[in-house]
Amino acid sequence: MYKQDLVKIIEPIKVNTLNRLNKSKSWNYGYNKENDVVVISKTGQIGQVLEIQGLKIALPLAPKTIYSAGKVKDQKWRRFDENPAFKKIQTVFDWQEYPDDFKEANYPYIDQEFKRRDEGFWFMNKGEPTYLTGSYYMYLQWSKIDVGAPDFREANRLFFIFWEACKADKRCYGMCYLKNRRSGFSFMSSAETVNLATLASDSRFGILSKSGGDAKKMFTDKVVPISFNYPFFFKPIQDGMDRPKSELAYRVPAKKFTRKKMKQKEEMDDLEGLDTTIDWKNTGDNSYDGEKLALLVHDESGKWEKPDNIRNNWRVTKTCLRLGSRIIGKCMMGSTSNALDKGGQNFKDLYKNSDVSSRNKNGQTKSGLYSLFVPMEWNYEGFIDEYGQPVFNTPKEEVLDPHGDVIEYGVIDNWENEAEGLRDDQDALNEFYRQFPRTEEHAFRDETKQSLFNLIKIYEQIDFNEGNKNSSVLTTGNFQWQNGVKDTRVTFNPDPNGRFRVSWVPSYKMQNNVVMKNGVKHPGNDHVGAFGCDSYDISGTVDGKGSKGALHGLTKFSMEDAPANTFFLEYLARPQTAEIFFEDVLMALVFYGMPILAENNKPRLLYYLRRKGYRGFSMNRPDKVWNKLSVAEKEVGGLPNSSEDIKQAHAAAIEMYINDHVGLMEDGTYGTMYFNDTLNDWSKFNINNRTKFDASISSGLAVMACNRQMYTPNPTLQRKPLNIMLSTYDNEGSTSRIIKK
Repeated sequence: MYKQDLVKIIEPIKVNTLNRLNKSKSWNYGYNKENDVVVISKTGQIGQVLEIQGLKIALPLAPKTIYSAGKVKDQKWRRFDENPAFKKIQTVFDWQEYPDDFKEANYPYIDQEFKRRDEGFWFMNKGEPTYLTGSYYMYLQWSKIDVGAPDFREANRLFFIFWEACKADKRCYGMCYLKNRRSGFSFMSSAETVNLATLASDSRFGILSKSGGDAKKMFTDKVVPISFNYPFFFKPIQDGMDRPKSELAYRVPAKKFTRKKMKQKEEMDDLEGLDTTIDWKNTGDNSYDGEKLALLVHDESGKWEKPDNIRNNWRVTKTCLRLGSRIIGKCMMGSTSNALDKGGQNFKDLYKNSDVSSRNKNGQTKSGLYSLFVPMEWNYEGFIDEYGQPVFNTPKEEVLDPHGDVIEYGVIDNWENEAEGLRDDQDALNEFYRQFPRTEEHAFRDETKQSLFNLIKIYEQIDFNEGNKNSSVLTTGNFQWQNGVKDTRVTFNPDPNGRFRVSWVPSYKMQNNVVMKNGVKHPGNDHVGAFGCDSYDISGTVDGKGSKGALHGLTKFSMEDAPANTFFLEYLARPQTAEIFFEDVLMALVFYGMPILAENNKPRLLYYLRRKGYRGFSMNRPDKVWNKLSVAEKEVGGLPNSSEDIKQAHAAAIEMYINDHVGLMEDGTYGTMYFNDTLNDWSKFNINNRTKFDASISSGLAVMACNRQMYTPNPTLQRKPLNIMLSTYDNEGSTSRIIKK
């Protein structure tokens, strides 16, 4: 069901271009606009090009000689032993006390480590040439974490390659990393903070977390020990305590220790001061406001609860990473996600706004960050083999982990077994999904609370759709009139930036099936399906947001060549003007030749259809006969969708569809509802506060439209017998009176 693809090897560069520029060593570190790749090589030459979450990254060209441990089965990452002669050397001052011949003999080793730190490191891993960025090499080789030395993991290797691309790309402010629990992000980001801070001068490095206490703990338990355990040739001299609680300062008399300066015969006091600090701040919207940062680490950013807001803080701290239009610092943001109303929604919005495939005219994403998601199965503790590779499925032969223990089960089998045991507790299952997500939908799974609909079936369908997201089921695009001539023929044009998403397009014969009756245009495919619509009347709103226009197309059972009981179209957008939305709806109706049931309490769309001659496409409310409709309802059609009866009928229609056509079916197949935005909207639908649920309103109206016979009044039930009361009078005397019965 799920895809294990995290990275693709691609060839976006012409061979002659690659060879020509490699020969002259002309590949510059950074974004190469001509070939649309981010070059992370610092040698002037590139080799393999990877695509990670839509970002094309050019690695360095592999050297002719690559470090190898010998036989293929023995080729794996092992931390190199530190030069034993250096164990007693803690600072540059200690180094100066050693004789010159000792220093000269050990300069090559120090030069080698500086080069690996800068350019990265290649080694053979089970027969495969494997590249580590300089940052990942520093993490694996020189960083001390809670268990001692970190294990090599392929997932973390790709993480650091992606991070290196974020650093190299001048358009980018950093990364927004959606992770699973215990993936190592806190230690990796701490190691990178120390790595960059010990290279930079006159710079500030900051740490934020879900609380000030968490940020302090990360600083004292991770950053400070990593810095303290650096070898002397990488470590500037600290100012103050060895293990500070609030600020790690590489100030004067701290010195930036470089290979060149180690060889120079000069007084230490003449060396250049580093004057760089690492600190943490209490959590708040304005943390680090007004500061200039070289690196900001945002740990647990998906867990900021009210009144703190990660999106508000990012608006502030983003300005700390730039001078004018020039980006001078980067952000390393990573987290699992809380439930949506506990900080998860803000992180989800930030993550979605960091999609590298959606950029403004400056080439930047909406947030400025680049999003990265690593599925749980790539980085789950206990299921990584000795070569750093994830063990997806239960192995048929013996597989060892980095500590020599046997891995008996595959991570996917283990995950599915745990999930199966939580099926009866939906909140516990959703928490498990958020902590160990295999898809982005899992990562942002919300609490069930008191959902109106069957969440198990909804989430079964969402998971199925996520597993098939790379298939050709859905196409994004727009409709347009042929040759730009309105009221002629409509065509559908695929466009990755389009407003429509469709899963089915009718045959050419069925397309544009419009029938003229008494001068009014009617849908010719009325028997095949119908649309539901949640419209809006006002183009602009005070806050610039407003509800989206929503349109859904649904088929019913028919003898035509069309999938039965399938939502085939989803439109959730708010174009610049309401008229653009109205025209979008009209073109969809004409293309599919199907009627529409829309709310008439926002009637501009319906009047638009009537004015254009398409009143026949607008369905009348199905719960009343013609002579019971109001004047406006006879004029434009539609459903008021505001009375309690209509609300209940609308919710019942969605519930009926979910139970019959969503999720795992009795025959082992899955439903054909492929639109996860609508499924998620159903999962959160609140019948008492419906204004936020445009997709639910629209899709529910489509279900009602396709099942209109269920709401048609029964004339025998509607006709009340006449109660003719013939009164009997007592006429005796001078005054008549009615006889009581």
